[in-house]
Amino acid sequence: MRPFRTRRATRHVTTSARLRILGWQVLLVAVALAGSVLVSREVLLARVDERVDRGLARQVAELRRLATAPVDPRTSQPFSNVRDLLQAHLERTIPGPNETMLALVDGAPFRRSAEEPVYRLDSDRQVVAAFAADPQPRYGTIRTPAGEVRFATVPVQVAGAPERGVFAAAVFVDRERAEVGEVVRVLAIVGFAALALAGAGGWLVAGRVLAPVRELRRTAQVISDTDFSRRIPVAGRDEIAELARTFNGMLDRLEDAFATQRAFVDDAGHELRTPITIIRGHLELLSDDPAERTETVALVTDELDRMSRMVDDLLTLAKARRPDFLQVAEVDLTAFTDDLMSRVCALASRRWRLSGTCPGTAVMDRHRVTQAVVQLAQNAVQNTDTGDEVRLGSRPYADGVCFWVTDTGPGVVPGDRERIFERFARGQPGRGSSEGAGLGLAIVRAIAVAHGGDVRVLGEPGDGATFELTVPRQGPAGGARVGTTRGSDLAREGD
Repeated sequence: MRPFRTRRATRHVTTSARLRILGWQVLLVAVALAGSVLVSREVLLARVDERVDRGLARQVAELRRLATAPVDPRTSQPFSNVRDLLQAHLERTIPGPNETMLALVDGAPFRRSAEEPVYRLDSDRQVVAAFAADPQPRYGTIRTPAGEVRFATVPVQVAGAPERGVFAAAVFVDRERAEVGEVVRVLAIVGFAALALAGAGGWLVAGRVLAPVRELRRTAQVISDTDFSRRIPVAGRDEIAELARTFNGMLDRLEDAFATQRAFVDDAGHELRTPITIIRGHLELLSDDPAERTETVALVTDELDRMSRMVDDLLTLAKARRPDFLQVAEVDLTAFTDDLMSRVCALASRRWRLSGTCPGTAVMDRHRVTQAVVQLAQNAVQNTDTGDEVRLGSRPYADGVCFWVTDTGPGVVPGDRERIFERFARGQPGRGSSEGAGLGLAIVRAIAVAHGGDVRVLGEPGDGATFELTVPRQGPAGGARVGTTRGSDLAREGD
């Protein structure tokens, strides 16, 4: 039941992340959309008010032009009274939508524009009184049963005529604004419909964007301590793709680390079981005889020494894939080869020969390469007899350097040339005897591979064997720490 609850909880977290992404997206877009609708409404209302004011001003300007004209355009005679002037203006002026015009003479309604208005202002005493109240031109607003009305009034008189007239142009502003409300409603409906579509699209896009995260979750669920082979498909170059690449890289490192750990445990369990069994058997049969006790202690000590060497070799192999396995520096190859020769001469009584040195320098781990070449020399000692010749040297090789050790032993049959570099592998009986665990050549290969190089064996069976270790001059391609070793430093490192 626990794995099931874990899967449900993880799925809930992933779904919630998708909902949160979509929720914030929709919220931000909705706020932006509502703000744009409100701003658009205010802009449209401002333009309506501006258009109404311009219309009223135009009506006033036309009346003044008519009043200053010398004659009545209908009769070609001068205006004799206010009534004729107001009637002439009403007849030649067409009101706009939601607009009406009214003429007053001596405070009473005289005529209105021909179109039927939304509301008869000439029948409303309060409106008529407001129009006739001020003897000066003015703009204003007034509330009516049809809503707010914005108006402009202009007093009119004709020379020699006693009547006092007033021309009023009025616009039903609420009707004009109603059109803005309709536009805003359409805009809001269309905008929020688009928001709904965008939300649906965002849900799908968020699902696709989070797909690598879900795959990462599923991969993490199926990974066990015995299977790290599952990887996440990577597509694109965004942050999610980088997360998938990072996770895959982590799985690579974990797989390598667990493989190394399993190999170490398997190897240790396989090889340490024999000396432990030998030690236990002799200790169980240990008697009180001093001579036998001395012999048993010597045998147990020898087995313990062999176990210690084996553990050291296993630890070296286990560390071979770690980033800090190598500590590289620039090494003078001529001096380094001479130093190798001085070291291997102490291994056994053989006719040691230095057959050449490579000029120049190389970036490598001096101590690890020394360990590998000494191991090759030790292998040559184990497969030769006292007084046999063993040659050692170095030479340029492609873009690297080759260190080689040649012996006059029985050689290596072609079928064993790859197998002898595996852990706990030994050559055919004719290749000589060794009390080791079969880890030496595996360590040599691990050191070569860590440098970005290789190791191989040449020679025909019966004619001896030549082991060649190659490393690049520029050092390994990984992130090993690079130092500088020259002159006296090299001598000090060889101490």
